[in-house]
Amino acid sequence: MSAELHLAVALDGAGSDPDAGRRADARPSTLFTPAYWLSLVREAERGRLDFVTIADGGTVTGHADRVQGRLAALLIAARIAPVTMGIGLVPVVGVAATEPFHVSTQLATLDYLSRGRAGWLAATAGSPEEAADHVETVRRLWDSWDDNTAIRDEPTGRFVNFDKRHDIDFTGRHSGVRGPSNTPRPPQGRPLVAALASGPAVAADLVFVPVGAPRPADAGAMVFADVAVSFADETPLEIANRLLDERAGVDGFRLHPAELPADLTAIVDELLPILRERGAFRHEYTHTTLGGHLGLDRPAGRYAAARA
Repeated sequence: MSAELHLAVALDGAGSDPDAGRRADARPSTLFTPAYWLSLVREAERGRLDFVTIADGGTVTGHADRVQGRLAALLIAARIAPVTMGIGLVPVVGVAATEPFHVSTQLATLDYLSRGRAGWLAATAGSPEEAADHVETVRRLWDSWDDNTAIRDEPTGRFVNFDKRHDIDFTGRHSGVRGPSNTPRPPQGRPLVAALASGPAVAADLVFVPVGAPRPADAGAMVFADVAVSFADETPLEIANRLLDERAGVDGFRLHPAELPADLTAIVDELLPILRERGAFRHEYTHTTLGGHLGLDRPAGRYAAARA
């Protein structure tokens, strides 16, 4: 395990505390503006965090005194992608009401807009098996174009080499598609797929677990522990010590700020310097893609590899 931690932050409205929108420094009137979300992501990028997850969905409750409603996470990420440079963007996209074909093209587009920094937190209200089937279909669509299929060959007048596009003819238990996609293979090949431990963990590249929980036996390449962070309840030093004490068995942490933007700024300005002093977090990005930040290899296209 690397001496350096991987750190992400969860962005969810005014913060993870249900009462966050009523605090003195909250900005509830700006929650549904692009400027608010861009300011949060730029703050996280200033701290050189690996990525942010952007919440989506949720049920509108009867509490009129609390923040209600959310913007679409994928559209927020698409708005932010061209004006950020290093941080990964991982919107929550549900699998229950969205066809795999549309998910695949939208996330591939986000990967192009972000120049290889897109990820997908696959959320499901159904069974983990159904969600895993959905993820497999999306990945096959990403692979339905080989790398360099769009050749733009001026002498021959060809823009696309159709020999490098593949009908995938995939039929799973819950979803399937013939393909191919109408979007070229993403810059990362296959953008990172994340999931909660209660979701399609077996199909994910990264799994989020409750802090202190055992590492899932069927987890993918990486495991992040979810940690609530409130600087009203703990000092930066206490939080840093807690992270370092809990790091055994996980590859990193996803921090859930109780109040936004205040706790996010405290993470960047007060917590991260302590971790850097201890050699536990980066000073600068050394890669340009989300997979690169996390030390993941770029996957080869399965259909190109099969033909070779």
